[in-house]
Amino acid sequence: MDWMTGIQRAIDYIEEHITEDIDREAVAGESFSSYYHFQRVFSILCGYTLGEYIRLRRLSLAGAELANGSIKVIDAALKYGYDSPESFSKAFRSFHGLTPSEARRNGSKLRNFSRLSIKITLEGGSIMNYRIEEKPELILTGFKTHFTGAPYGKDREEQEGRLFTTTRGIQWFLHGASHDSDPHCVIDNITDEGYDFHYCHPLAQWTRENLYNRDVTGVDFIESMGLETVVVPKMTYIIFETKDTDDPIPDYMGLLNQRMQVLTEWLPEMGFRLAPAPELSVYHWVPKSERNVQVWLPVEKIK
Repeated sequence: MDWMTGIQRAIDYIEEHITEDIDREAVAGESFSSYYHFQRVFSILCGYTLGEYIRLRRLSLAGAELANGSIKVIDAALKYGYDSPESFSKAFRSFHGLTPSEARRNGSKLRNFSRLSIKITLEGGSIMNYRIEEKPELILTGFKTHFTGAPYGKDREEQEGRLFTTTRGIQWFLHGASHDSDPHCVIDNITDEGYDFHYCHPLAQWTRENLYNRDVTGVDFIESMGLETVVVPKMTYIIFETKDTDDPIPDYMGLLNQRMQVLTEWLPEMGFRLAPAPELSVYHWVPKSERNVQVWLPVEKIK
């Protein structure tokens, strides 16, 4: 079964059980994959985490029922999985911009989040530049933050942009300590609640061993920077890149489109699937005329 068919089966299962306590493993089972693989593929294809999709669909359906007067607020809260009318009202207002009671009086102002339908559109052949590389184990040094939402698209672009503009001091330190190496951003621990985003540089072994030795560095502030070691295991990657010579912020929508192309076209044809390993973005900032961002997606052969 291909991913497109599997994702559609999973969406159909969600819609059939939208008012129930949905088992995430059962959803993934509809696509005959593990939950780890399913949630990553779902995010790439649909642009939402599985949890976000379920939450937004429930709030949309609840709004429609309240607007036509077929349900009370307290009953809608219970039906769509909220522990109390208060928590339901807070989530409802955040999504629709008005309270459940106001929705009963004026449903014309409600937002709608429609059911997803996976479709294949043929628009002619295209050429995608990529390469397959076996990468050795990487030992990186950097700092971690937790991002919310799916690791693709505008949500990530906004959060990553804030991170880059508010941590420049640590970035400069790591850049110097690594002797001007390219920054590596590592994404792992992807869940419905978000994912971990590590900003790192590869440091020489001697540098790592003496990073906190005041007799070597001559300073005592490095320990307060919250740095940690990130080990990326030896892995096979499909690597593709986007060039962006004018804008200091990479075109993540372009990267998203390439991820979708990799997932829907290249992986099925070549007999690969996403591997349970971190995803990386490697930033080549200089020289400006050659600025680009590489995306490394971990892959493995389907046995």
